[in-house]
Amino acid sequence: MSNKNSILDAPKTMVIKALDKTKSTLKSANVYALNTTEDVVSEGIIVAEQWQTVANKALKGSLTLAAKNQDIVFDALTGMKKHVILSKKRFSKLIA
Repeated sequence: MSNKNSILDAPKTMVIKALDKTKSTLKSANVYALNTTEDVVSEGIIVAEQWQTVANKALKGSLTLAAKNQDIVFDALTGMKKHVILSKKRFSKLIA
């Protein structure tokens, strides 16, 4: 009877060793995945901060440019208004 137990114990021992090896391999794979994910997220945050800085500079520059363009348009409209008023006076003198 002890012979049967020893024959059955060998595969059981092999299965237990294989399970232990699998558990340790999966644990190390999990640790690697967690570390890699943490590195990727950290790098993503750093790059996003850099792009946010670039975007802020672009927005500030574009708002300044838009303000200058608006001033140019209103200056042109003011000049055109003065020209139309002057032309109206001259045309009135011609006809009158």
